[in-house]
Amino acid sequence: MLSGNEQERYHRQILLFGEDGQEKLKSARVVIAGAGGLGCPVATYLAVAGVGHIRIIDHDTVERTNLNRQILHWEKDIGVAKTGSAGEKLKLINPDIVIEAFRVTIDEETAPGLFRDVDAIVDAMDNYPARYLLNHWAIKSGIPLFHGAIRGFDGQVTTIIPGKTACLSCIIPKAPPKEIFPVIGVTAGMIGMIQANEVIKYLLGTGELLGNRLLIWDGLNSVLDTVHVERDPSCTECSHIQDTMKVR
Repeated sequence: MLSGNEQERYHRQILLFGEDGQEKLKSARVVIAGAGGLGCPVATYLAVAGVGHIRIIDHDTVERTNLNRQILHWEKDIGVAKTGSAGEKLKLINPDIVIEAFRVTIDEETAPGLFRDVDAIVDAMDNYPARYLLNHWAIKSGIPLFHGAIRGFDGQVTTIIPGKTACLSCIIPKAPPKEIFPVIGVTAGMIGMIQANEVIKYLLGTGELLGNRLLIWDGLNSVLDTVHVERDPSCTECSHIQDTMKVR
């Protein structure tokens, strides 16, 4: 049940989807993999929306080069673990939710525990090997994966529903070359907010998700476009999977 403070805090949202919808957000458990350029806006908007349990994972510490785009990290946080820095701000933003911060590397050994008992996984990583690992565990666990990636003024988003939609390996079967990529903060903000919007829609069971669609943002020309994608019948990750999505 929503407290009086929560009813006041979320009043404008309750006008939109009712107390039942707000209760759905409050009862949800979401993992955000990455506390950087994408993870910061995703976490911020899920926190202010009242997603009740947010688990944020990252193994890095804050560097000055992060500060042009990673909005939960400030000058005073340089040298601090990103999870600690982000967790501190999120608790100040919304004290009514639970924030779990794990400073670990996501790998085959840690993934089972990190992704246990959650409703959604957000891909806020900055490299494709880690993204493919998230994709693998999302499919294996039947948990939706909300993918985002950025470079420069450009970004992309898709929502992966195990057994129903194309997975990341279907859409991008070969990882792009590894690089230290250029990026401006507004791109991270744009893509992160779209990811957060997808998560909220999924948790509420409303709207049309970006399943089998890759949304592409061209910031230099201010153009949003979507490309239709399909499951690869020979995909080594998902071709054998039927609909195993967790139902809220």
